[in-house]
Amino acid sequence: MENRNDPDDVALASHERLSLLRIEAALRQDRHLARRMRHPGSRPCLPLSVAALTYASLLLLVMGILTSSAAALWCFAALWPVTLLLAFRLLRHPSRAEDRSRSRP
Repeated sequence: MENRNDPDDVALASHERLSLLRIEAALRQDRHLARRMRHPGSRPCLPLSVAALTYASLLLLVMGILTSSAAALWCFAALWPVTLLLAFRLLRHPSRAEDRSRSRP
């Protein structure tokens, strides 16, 4: 029996639908794939984010030192750890990809 309720107007046999359901279930169990699918555009923005945060952090530091502004120094103190965290994440990602490519035959 074929299913005519498919949104693409493609008729699938019951064994084909069953095969697709099994494939979808296997893909749902892949945690790495699920994580990548949730954030598809996050990686290209990471280098830009690190650059912008580094620039803003250094600007706040220089302004705080030159003007003796406590507010600028506190803003720097709040922003700098976030900048370092994202920079370490940026540095960590390429090394993971290289490790994966080396381990595959």
